[in-house]
Amino acid sequence: MERRKFLAGAALAGTGTVLAAPMVNAQNAKTMTIVSTWPRDFPGLGLSAQRLASRITEISNGAIQTEYFAAGERVGAFDSFDEVASGNSQGYIGADYYWVGKHPAYAYFTAVPFGMTTAEQNAWVKFGGGQELWDELGSEFGVKGLLAGNTGTQAGGWFNKEINSPDDLQGLKMRIPGLGGNVMSKLGASTVSLPGGQIYENLVSGAIEATEWVGPYNDYFMKFYEAAKFYYTAGMHEPGSALALGMNASWWGSLTDYEKAVITAAAMEENAAQYEETVALNGVYLQRLIDEHGVEVKSFNDDVWDAFGEASEEVVEEVRDHSEMAAKVNDSYADFIQSAGGMMAQFEVSFVNQRNRVLGLD
Repeated sequence: MERRKFLAGAALAGTGTVLAAPMVNAQNAKTMTIVSTWPRDFPGLGLSAQRLASRITEISNGAIQTEYFAAGERVGAFDSFDEVASGNSQGYIGADYYWVGKHPAYAYFTAVPFGMTTAEQNAWVKFGGGQELWDELGSEFGVKGLLAGNTGTQAGGWFNKEINSPDDLQGLKMRIPGLGGNVMSKLGASTVSLPGGQIYENLVSGAIEATEWVGPYNDYFMKFYEAAKFYYTAGMHEPGSALALGMNASWWGSLTDYEKAVITAAAMEENAAQYEETVALNGVYLQRLIDEHGVEVKSFNDDVWDAFGEASEEVVEEVRDHSEMAAKVNDSYADFIQSAGGMMAQFEVSFVNQRNRVLGLD
């Protein structure tokens, strides 16, 4: 058996489906045009998207030829959804909470305040009914979504002043998208949602005074430390941010079982790989931010966390009231947290806290 055909079969086995790779020639290969919300060669997010696009072609043994366009190369970052829903391109790679203007329930398929960690998010989508709800939501817009990455728990953000109480958020001009932005707005901040490629210039110019992005690995290369020296750990807004491969639903429906399995396998692979890469590199780059650039690492105190919590309850209730679909997604999500969150606290969280205590880790 040729090595490439073996690898294709092995990848598909991970999806629970083993299908024979077809004989491929240039005439029957399908083209999949993918647009992204990230700039080209963007550390972390952008490189992950490019890796996924390449893997689809590689795993399919050339049966699916991908054309990848970074943000701004074909359409603007925030135009990716419409580009795919219209059928002009076949797929996008991005964060689905960018589309809350289409429907607020999209936030649940990236991250919501006080929501799921990476492990919980993956479990809900794959085994807790989340994928079925995602498909139902996407059917309203002609888009099919798959998990395609996760950043883990994101940093609270970069600030040009310390946040010692909820009052310090009053009037603060901050880049923060999704429902986390709604929470900050309720606490008096003036929030905006900007594509990644536009954040630095707005922070340096003073158009914004704070921003969240991802975490130390991704953030290091953004050079936010040139305008904001206070870096807050664990934020309430994105506890386990899932990324998506969104595809035109009609195009997805036209694919063979083999082609669907290939794309699913590649997406599942990258969903794991991006998170693992982030875990591997966040500690390294956090230390570099401290040692090389004098960044002051802070944590929000309990008063600020409590204010976040109260505002989050209001925001989530407003989303739930939006529509029957929003309520259905929210209730499934909340029920899963009740089940999985309690277990995680008793096992994973309990162990990590005790391990770190015994080993003397901060």
